[in-house]
Amino acid sequence: MPENHFEVGVLVARRRLRGPWASHAWMPVAVLPAAPPVAAWTKLSETEEEAVFYAGAFDVLLHPAETSHYRDNLVSGRPALWVALRKLDEDRYEVAAVTADPYEGESMAEGIGEIVEAVPMPVESQGVLQAFFEAFHIERKFEKRKRDRADPEALARGGQGKGRGEGRGE
Repeated sequence: MPENHFEVGVLVARRRLRGPWASHAWMPVAVLPAAPPVAAWTKLSETEEEAVFYAGAFDVLLHPAETSHYRDNLVSGRPALWVALRKLDEDRYEVAAVTADPYEGESMAEGIGEIVEAVPMPVESQGVLQAFFEAFHIERKFEKRKRDRADPEALARGGQGKGRGEGRGE
């Protein structure tokens, strides 16, 4: 039975900005296929323009009801993981979420206060996601619902004696 989760290591960059309102910005830049034996928020590299940190490990949970979303991600030509960073205080962040569901990633990006970026999904993670998809996906036939035809007489009467406060406890 395939795993219903996989662990990734999240890399975050602090990039220098040239604008008058902020000196730098934080953003997720990559994920590693496994968590390395390094403490969270260890600086991995630094240049004049950017410092890259290992933000820590995060478990990506997989749900059987979302398999069609995972398929959409895998066949997109650029499989990705969406990483959300939450600000804790002036210059401290935490990894709030990591998802393989592109629609959940999109909805996370619509929120205010979190930094969300799609980063390339490692090949190893794609394999886990593909195995999960193959084990749990059930193709559901699309059925167009048919609407009941409206009865114009019932609409004009407002139903059976329920017009103008009648029958509503008023």
